[in-house]
Amino acid sequence: MRKLAILAGALALAQPARAELLRFELTQPPRPALEGRAFGNVGPYVEIRARATIALDPADPRNAVIADLDRAPRNAQGRVEATADVILFRPADLSRGNGTLLVEPPNRGRRIITQLLNDTSAGATPRQEQAADAGNGWTFRQGYALAWIGWQGDWTPSPGMRVDVPRVSGITGPAREEFVFDNTQNPAVAQLTYPVADPVSVVLTVRARQEDPRQQPQGMSFRLLDGDRVEITRPAGFDAGAVYEMTYTARDPLVLGMGFAGFRDVTAFLRRDGSDANPLAQNGRSTVQVATSLGVSQSGRFLRDFLYLGFNEDTRGRQVFDALVPHIPGARRTFMNARFAQPGRNPSDHTDRLYPADQFPFAYAMSADPLTGARDGLLRRCRISGTCPRIFQTDSEFEFWGARGSLTYTDAAGRHLDLPPEVRGFMMTGHPHYAAAEAVMARNPMCQMPVNPLQAGAPMRALMVALEAWVREGVEPPSSRVPMLSQGTLVAAAAYPAIPGLSRLTSWTPAPLLDLSKNPPEVVGRYPILFPRVDADGNAVAGIRLPVIEAPRASYTGWNPRSAGFGEGALCTNTGSMIPFAATRAERLAASDPRPSIEERWPDQATYVAAVRASADRLVAERLLLAEDAAAMVAAAEANTLARLPR
Repeated sequence: MRKLAILAGALALAQPARAELLRFELTQPPRPALEGRAFGNVGPYVEIRARATIALDPADPRNAVIADLDRAPRNAQGRVEATADVILFRPADLSRGNGTLLVEPPNRGRRIITQLLNDTSAGATPRQEQAADAGNGWTFRQGYALAWIGWQGDWTPSPGMRVDVPRVSGITGPAREEFVFDNTQNPAVAQLTYPVADPVSVVLTVRARQEDPRQQPQGMSFRLLDGDRVEITRPAGFDAGAVYEMTYTARDPLVLGMGFAGFRDVTAFLRRDGSDANPLAQNGRSTVQVATSLGVSQSGRFLRDFLYLGFNEDTRGRQVFDALVPHIPGARRTFMNARFAQPGRNPSDHTDRLYPADQFPFAYAMSADPLTGARDGLLRRCRISGTCPRIFQTDSEFEFWGARGSLTYTDAAGRHLDLPPEVRGFMMTGHPHYAAAEAVMARNPMCQMPVNPLQAGAPMRALMVALEAWVREGVEPPSSRVPMLSQGTLVAAAAYPAIPGLSRLTSWTPAPLLDLSKNPPEVVGRYPILFPRVDADGNAVAGIRLPVIEAPRASYTGWNPRSAGFGEGALCTNTGSMIPFAATRAERLAASDPRPSIEERWPDQATYVAAVRASADRLVAERLLLAEDAAAMVAAAEANTLARLPR
C-alpha cells in the first residue's frame, strides 16, 4: 500500500491557486477494512479517516450565497476556514474498483447508506473491526469507493461526523426552539442550538398540537443550564407529545452554510486531484471517473438544497457530481443556510412545522409561486452554469403524507408539472419513511396501527445500476414511477376502503408559506397537497410495486396516526402501517373486511409463489429489480407458508 500520510504545507503547494482545500490530514494510518474481507474480483478494502480543511474566499461569487460568510473570522490570507470529518472505504487495489466515487452526506452524523444498499442491520456502519458490517457486500462487490464527508456544523451530529465552522461573534438575533419529548419525564432537559444573549427575552409556551393556541399554564417553568441547555418543568394537563416552543434572543451564529462548500470542495479534491495527497489517486491522476451522491432523509434534503444553491459547480467552474440520489426527502430542503439556522429540524405534521426548511421552490422544473409571484426551480442555478447532474429522487409512500411529496411533481398551485429530462422520480409503494432490512411488523406505543416494516434496499440497488448506465453509457433509465395528476394516480383525497383496524386519517403535513419576519413565524398561505390513489386493498396503485404489493397478504400504508397520550391523531413521524388480510373467508366475513382473504386469493402455495415470481420477473425486465434480489424474493415465498405473515 502506498504511503498516504501527507504534510499540510506540501498539499497547499500542490493545489492550484484557486482550490479551496487547504489541508487533508489523516487522523490514523490507513488500515484494512472489514477485517480484511475480500469482495469477489474487487478484493479487500482499505479504511481511511481524515480531517479536511477548506478555506473560502468570501469574494468568490460561488461562495457568496453562504449566509454570514462575509462576517466570519478570516485567516492570514483573508479566507474563512472550516474543517470536515472524512471517512473513505476504497479498494486496496484501486485498479480493481469500478471508478465510481459514491459519497454520502451523513444523516445527523451517521453513515447509513450501507444499511440501505447492503442490507446491514440498523445501527451498523462499516468498521474495521467487523466483517459482518459489510452486510451483503453489494456496494463493495460493485467496486465503489465510498466516502462520507461531514457537513452539519451544529450540535446535532455529536458524536457522529460533522464539520467545524466558525461563529460570528457580536451578532444577536431572534431564535426559536421546539421540543416534543414523547415521554413523561419531568422536568425535561433539552439542548439549545445557540447561546441565549438575554435571559429576559426567553418566552416558553406549550400546546397539545401544532394548530392549537399557545399557552403559558400554571406549573410550567424553565431554567437555563450550562452548556446551552434548558430545563423545562412540564405542567399538568398535557400529554407526552405536547409541543414546547421557546423563543429567545440568541448570539454568535454559526456559519452553517459552509457545510455545503465543504461537501463540494472535498468531493472536488477526491474526484480531480492527482497528487499523493488524494487517497483515490494513482499514477499521477485520480481514479474517479464518476461521482455520485446518495443522501438519505435529512441528507436527501441536503442534496436538494446543495443543488438549488449552486454548489454542484466547484470554484473552478467544474461539475462536482455527475449524479445525485436524494432518497426520501419529499419536497423538502433544509434550514441551514441562514442566520441562526438549525439544519437538524425536520418539518412534519406534529413537529417543526414552522421552520423554513420547506419553502418554494419545491420542484426541479421552473414554475411560478401563486402566493408570492416568484418563479424558480431546483435546477435554475445549475442550468445557468451547465453543471446539472442526472437525478433519481426516490421517496417512500410516507413522503406523500408526511413530507409534501406531491409538490415535487406539481406546481405550487397543485397542477401537473413535467419532470425535466435529467430527472426521474420513484416512489416505493406502501413503504414507510425508512426501515432496516431486519424490520418486522411490530407495535409502537406512539402509533395507532402496527408499524410497516418494508425496506427499500432491493429497488434501490437496481436503480443505482440503472443510474450508472445512464451516466456512463447514456442508456435511458426506467421511466418515473410516481403518482401523477396526468395519470390519475395523484388525487385530492385518498379513498381508503373500510378495513377493520385501519385508523381514520385526519392529519398530514401541510405546506405553509411563512412570514419569517416574525418570531415565531406566521402562516400567511398554504400550498395544495395531493395524495396517492389506492386500490381496493388500500395499497397505492402507482410507484414501484414490489411483489409484497403485487402479490399481497396485507395492506400497507405510508401513514400511521399517533396514539392517545402522544398527540393523538397527528401523523406518527416517518412511520407507515400494516393491516394483514384475514386468513379465511369466514374470518373476513365475521370482521366485515372487504378485502379478499388469503385463502380466497391464494388457494395454495404454488399459486402464491407463481404470483411473486411473475411480479419479480416483470420488475427485473423493467430494470427496477436485480436478478439476485428477484431470486431471493421467490425463495422467500417458497419458504414461507401462507399462514405466516409477510415480514
